[in-house]
Amino acid sequence: MNNIEKIDILAIGAHPDDVELGCGATLAKEIASGKKIGILDLTRGELGTRGTEEIREQEAEKAAAILQAKFRLNLGLPDGFFVNNKESQLKIVEIIRKYRPDIILCNPMDDRHPDHGKAGKLVSDACFLTGLRKVETVVDGISQAPWRPLQVYHYIQWKHEEPDFVVDVSGYIKKKIEAVFAFASQFGLDNRDEPGTVLTSENFKDSILYRAKDLGRLTGVAYGEGFTVERYPLVNSVFDLK
Repeated sequence: MNNIEKIDILAIGAHPDDVELGCGATLAKEIASGKKIGILDLTRGELGTRGTEEIREQEAEKAAAILQAKFRLNLGLPDGFFVNNKESQLKIVEIIRKYRPDIILCNPMDDRHPDHGKAGKLVSDACFLTGLRKVETVVDGISQAPWRPLQVYHYIQWKHEEPDFVVDVSGYIKKKIEAVFAFASQFGLDNRDEPGTVLTSENFKDSILYRAKDLGRLTGVAYGEGFTVERYPLVNSVFDLK
């Protein structure tokens, strides 16, 4: 049996900044309540128009520190070209079995950037495989025990999706914005003389706040973050739903 470093939530993104944009406020809220959170980036975002691989790594560490995540890891899969195959699946299985998260938060199954949809399906498949006893993984010469998260939830990114549930993040939206803008190279906040992208547009930067505000409007709170589910969430009573 490997040494287990149990966490409550593992947030996974295809690129550094995906997690912050998709569920940064939810993570900040759960961390404030005492939950242990880890972040896993699948790629280094090396194909991004702005910045460099090294700069994005520094920004990712800064963002993780702002959120106070327990750790941030990077699988180093090829940006733009990773595939949902056995090799990639097993790398994620090893991480899940090591940290045994109860909840996985990950990319949507379909989005503007093809990596997002690929990542959503890759993580979903890995979450199923990690619970199978006959899927064997050995790390540092020690066999890992199976572990399947209770739920896999997909955060919302570029495309508009109707969420299956919304988290009230009213007190944590400022922390999300701070963590997102830690990626200064991506949002044009570091004054680099590089081409603009959709991320540097004022419309996109404004959308981070107005999407959360609109979900809040629809659910009766100030700000919300939405998620979609693969399996129906189960409640004990209708009174558990707000």
